[in-house]
Amino acid sequence: MSDKKVVLSGVKPSGQPTLGNYLGAFKPFGAFQNEHNVFFMVADQHAITVRQNPKDLAENSLAIAAWYLASRLDPARCTLFIQSQVPAHAQLSWVLNTYTQVGELERMTQYKDKGRTNKDSANAGLFTYPVLMAADILLYQAAVVPVGDDQIQHLELTRDIATRFNNLYGPVFTVPKGIKPPAAERVKDLQNPEKKMSKSEGGSGTIMLLDTPAEAAKKIKRAVTDSLGVIKYDVKAQPGLANLIEILAACTGSTPKKVAEEFAGKQYGALKEATANAVAETLEPLQKAYNGYMNDKAELLNILHKGAERARQAAAPTLAKVYAGIGFVA
Repeated sequence: MSDKKVVLSGVKPSGQPTLGNYLGAFKPFGAFQNEHNVFFMVADQHAITVRQNPKDLAENSLAIAAWYLASRLDPARCTLFIQSQVPAHAQLSWVLNTYTQVGELERMTQYKDKGRTNKDSANAGLFTYPVLMAADILLYQAAVVPVGDDQIQHLELTRDIATRFNNLYGPVFTVPKGIKPPAAERVKDLQNPEKKMSKSEGGSGTIMLLDTPAEAAKKIKRAVTDSLGVIKYDVKAQPGLANLIEILAACTGSTPKKVAEEFAGKQYGALKEATANAVAETLEPLQKAYNGYMNDKAELLNILHKGAERARQAAAPTLAKVYAGIGFVA
């Protein structure tokens, strides 16, 4: 058995991904492949807390897998799979529901926000999906989970559930730790830098991964900045400018601090021009690779089916240990 630490992450197939999804999630994943035992999933079971068109869900699931691969994930060095093709996720989630307190779920910020907005239509899955997320992580004994600010609360719940279960039945689960990407943790909307770039909302503030370089450049050049006229990396005082700096840093492998130093004394237009060029240079090869996978669905499905089989084998010992611990008959 490998002594490499396990890393797990997933992306919901709930729409076309954005540049933020790529810079904050897909791109950093590749760095884990050499040093860790990595599991990357298309989180289709999470997507159905909101009603999905069945054909769109299937197509979007394949598209997310293609974006993973286009982002230089190597199926020989990672396990890439669709969540619903590994039944142990749902099986463990049900067990963990019984080790999760209602009050803990009621405190989840995302549920409170969405529940208020859709109070009459909110379903039980929306309430309990943090438990499914916990099952996703704990099933593979993940030690490391890449998370943004909006997922920290869910990871803490996962840690609490794992600790509670371990206290009752012994060291069944690895208690995971979260890590954040070095740049572009949450790429902000170009028109409203107070909120993240959203694939569900779209609009002129969101760069979609299938936008042409010209379309992306147009959005960047129209991005909101400020009237200060000074290029510094200050998220609070200059959120729009800081967003552009983070995007440029993430696309070029630099850091926000270095980018700000490079453009100190220059006009905002120079920063926007450089950011637009960097995004174009990022999108062109990425889209080419993505289209290659989407145009060969047979090979894409072959990769996913092999990944699902590896994931099922990896998940089986944990589920068996859980079942034995609580007294289910083998």
